Amino acid sequence: MTSNNSSNLWDTREEVLKAKRVVLKVGSSSLTGSAGSGLDLAAVDKLVDGVAILKKRGVEVLVVSSGAIAAGLSPLGLTTRPKDLATQQAAASVGQGVLIYRYSESFARHGITASQVLITSDDVIRRSHYRNAQRTFDRLLALGVVPVINENDTVGTQEIRFGDNDRLAALVSHLVQADLLILLSDIDALYDAPPTSANAKQIPDVRDFALLDDAQIGGAGSAGVGSGGMVTKVEAARIATGAGIPVVLTSLANVEAAVSGAEIGTLFHANGVRTPSRALWLAHASSPKGKLHLDAGATTAIRERGTSLLPAGVTKVEGDFSAGDPVDLLSPEGKVIARGLVAFDADEIPQLLGKSTKELGAALGAEYERELVHRDDLSLL
Repeated sequence: MTSNNSSNLWDTREEVLKAKRVVLKVGSSSLTGSAGSGLDLAAVDKLVDGVAILKKRGVEVLVVSSGAIAAGLSPLGLTTRPKDLATQQAAASVGQGVLIYRYSESFARHGITASQVLITSDDVIRRSHYRNAQRTFDRLLALGVVPVINENDTVGTQEIRFGDNDRLAALVSHLVQADLLILLSDIDALYDAPPTSANAKQIPDVRDFALLDDAQIGGAGSAGVGSGGMVTKVEAARIATGAGIPVVLTSLANVEAAVSGAEIGTLFHANGVRTPSRALWLAHASSPKGKLHLDAGATTAIRERGTSLLPAGVTKVEGDFSAGDPVDLLSPEGKVIARGLVAFDADEIPQLLGKSTKELGAALGAEYERELVHRDDLSLL
């Protein structure tokens, strides 16, 4: 979990300095302070100053920014984050304009142009959407623009999820093939206990997430405006590092030191290679619409041989979903082993169970002589 070899740490921080494309994520509590107080303009300037340091080094930068809902509280006369979705979306609608206006003003101090990019889960799940998003980001960065990215809370059809922007930052990092992800919080590092505890110790670097199992990792911050916490940041770091992207976790107050390569905060070392985008989206960005229960043979084939899922290997279907929706694949013991995009509607599948593709083709037609979930649309979990 930690290392006492300062040269190893410094070598990794040299990799931070060599990063040519960086994603910075900042949370609501860092930008707004206490609930209902509106945006802290000094905090926005602090973040922008850190971005400007990177830009002067020739680094391309994207900012994933929470804060839209929080920024909308004060103009609407609200003092706490609303619990119902409709009011959250109303606050986001008001707050998005406030947020990007403040960012644009602050970036203008450095002669930098900012843009607003609002994305939904579809933009990182569906192939046509994320390819279009890649092209848009690449063009903005080529033009020297700093995209300010947020989930499109205003029109999201699903409930705004716990800590979604932390996960979003990790997925965006992979989407744009970033060299580094920096997660900025109101806590300066990851600790093995609540930072207010007298015995809490800072964790300077993480190489093995299993060694964090005994750490007491906290939830949402005390400001009352955010939706995430340290748990979601660790999960975001797990996603990014597993895709070959190192992660630095520290506070907004330390942003300038972090982007300058100082050994502060917690460094999560990259422990994987870049994975195909499709697999990453399925594993971490999609929400399953149903379940397919597999027999032992199909479970082994998918786990060990990376095969497609055929109807003959399915014993039970749950949920109401359509062709193209993500579904979880469960072992005979009920454990989720994979997620994939199903090729048939839920009400079509029961008649297919236990039959070979040849049998189905003969009985129902050639369009049924195919995989239930193709291996290219399947990701192991």
